[in-house]
Amino acid sequence: MRGADRMQERLFTMARLEDFVPADHPLRAIQRMVNEALKRLNGLFNEMYADHGRASIAPEKLVRALLLQVLYSVRSERLLVEQLHYNLLFRWFVGLAIDDAVWDHSTFSKNRERLLDHAVIEAFFAELMALAGKEGLLSDEHFSVDGTLIKAWASHKSFQPKDEPPADGGGAGRNAEANWHGKPRSNDTHESTTDPEARLYRKSSTSEAILCYQGHVLMDNGNGLIVNARVSVASGLAECENALAMLAELPGTKPRTVGADKAYDTSDFVAAARKIEVTPHVAQRLGRRGGSAIDGRTTRHPGYEASQCIRKRVEEAFGWAKSIGRVRQTVFRGLERVNMQFLLTMTANNLVRMRGLLAGAG
Repeated sequence: MRGADRMQERLFTMARLEDFVPADHPLRAIQRMVNEALKRLNGLFNEMYADHGRASIAPEKLVRALLLQVLYSVRSERLLVEQLHYNLLFRWFVGLAIDDAVWDHSTFSKNRERLLDHAVIEAFFAELMALAGKEGLLSDEHFSVDGTLIKAWASHKSFQPKDEPPADGGGAGRNAEANWHGKPRSNDTHESTTDPEARLYRKSSTSEAILCYQGHVLMDNGNGLIVNARVSVASGLAECENALAMLAELPGTKPRTVGADKAYDTSDFVAAARKIEVTPHVAQRLGRRGGSAIDGRTTRHPGYEASQCIRKRVEEAFGWAKSIGRVRQTVFRGLERVNMQFLLTMTANNLVRMRGLLAGAG
């Protein structure tokens, strides 16, 4: 018998969001880890708000919503709020009941600034890493460092002389033609009018120069978890300087190793790493003038080959962040906001990896 093509809703319906989420859904394990880390930030959240006045968006809900935006590649906060209206899975993860009102996207954006002002994402990342250590997912001995370029939310046309009025390229419309070919441009004399903290930089002599930032990560070699991440202005020295800073922030004084690619094969980086008792297992640049900064005393050990093999796993985190987390080109302007986006993306990447690792251990 053919069924009728009609929909008749009941006057009353008894249903819970919990019933709509499958028991084996990947977000269940992620939500448990997120909630455990957020509980430890209760003191910080209390300091962020006044004791009286109108209640704002709960910071816990705000963090969960931001994680969803990364995990599901939601391109904007406006679209994220739209999803919260009708996506029951999103409502369940964030902590909104079926009949709860969803906040406006502009209110969401303003409350996000509060997280930036109080370094909430940094604290959340630290609590999540403490949870990973508690679960035995960190080795605390062998690490890898690497960096990647993050394209800025600014065009080449916005890169104008600092001490001169903006050049008039001619033509009609707000996207007028611009011709800077044959004219010298550098970060010393020019800056972007859209994002002044972005820098013109190119990764190699054969690649194009782009307005960008540099993202840096420190990976634990045991399970490929990112134990530290940050963004800096793009420069030729940023990779080594930030790598050393992240290594120096590791707790304890036990000897460690760090794997890295050829960009870190400099005498300054090698000497500075050894000074903080970190053995540099960096790839050798044998073809350059003067040779490599490390020699057979380091490369002869089996641990060097192991570090060189495992360090390439950091590219998995970069690939995930650029394809899923959408940090190939940031939609934020300013170093602080780009840093928050990058750290949140690496936090989401760790959550996905931790879920898989704990599921395999179980």
